[in-house]
Amino acid sequence: MDFHEHCAEILRQTELLAAAVDGADRTVRVAACPEWNLGQLLDHVSTGHRWAEETVRTRADHWLPDDELRNPVDTARPASWLADGAKALVSTLREAGPDAEVFTPVPNGPPRAAFYARRFMNETLIHRADATLAASGEFTVAPEVAHDAMEEWLELGSLPQLLEYVPERRTLHGPDRTIHLAPTDHTASWTVDLTGDQPSWHPGPPATAAVTAAAPLGDLLLMVYGRLSPEIAHRTGDTEYLDRWLSLVGFG
Repeated sequence: MDFHEHCAEILRQTELLAAAVDGADRTVRVAACPEWNLGQLLDHVSTGHRWAEETVRTRADHWLPDDELRNPVDTARPASWLADGAKALVSTLREAGPDAEVFTPVPNGPPRAAFYARRFMNETLIHRADATLAASGEFTVAPEVAHDAMEEWLELGSLPQLLEYVPERRTLHGPDRTIHLAPTDHTASWTVDLTGDQPSWHPGPPATAAVTAAAPLGDLLLMVYGRLSPEIAHRTGDTEYLDRWLSLVGFG
């Protein structure tokens, strides 16, 4: 997916999120974010859109204050709150263009507005899953969106700086340490390669996998994001290693 598709999908995911929670109890707890109820989750999503919009609009060269993002309020918002934040973000992104220089939190990555289009498409997508599950709904995702979200997760999760932030991740590395993520409903698959000093990944299966997890792509995506148990997948190989990997690589 490209920049323009990411922008359009921010709007679509926000619309789907609003539909998923229409009429739902805003006080119900969110399993993936147990410190928040559904209302706080929605506030977090829309505050995130507004935070990213300000970052891009002002061409910020540093991380802007995000107290409101990290501490969402438990207050009823107007029905238009979600849509207005998403529309403002997308309008600013489109006006800026994908190559506008702006701070991003990815070390050594290009400081471009395109980062925010992709990141907030997927941020909205995953929190839509959180909200849908909290509201006892059925979560579905288009294959091309799930594919893009998985590859972004793999890219961010393979940043070498994460070994400094979470030193325990080094214990995952060693000979023959490869993980095959194999969708059962998509032609793509991915290998996480932890045989070297730095994490890496590539499309396709490994020559030999320490463990393979096979499931529908949407379920695999929610599994790596920690929203679904690895038991949703058909696992072959070292399942304890898969469980340990998942326990250390979560974000988002």
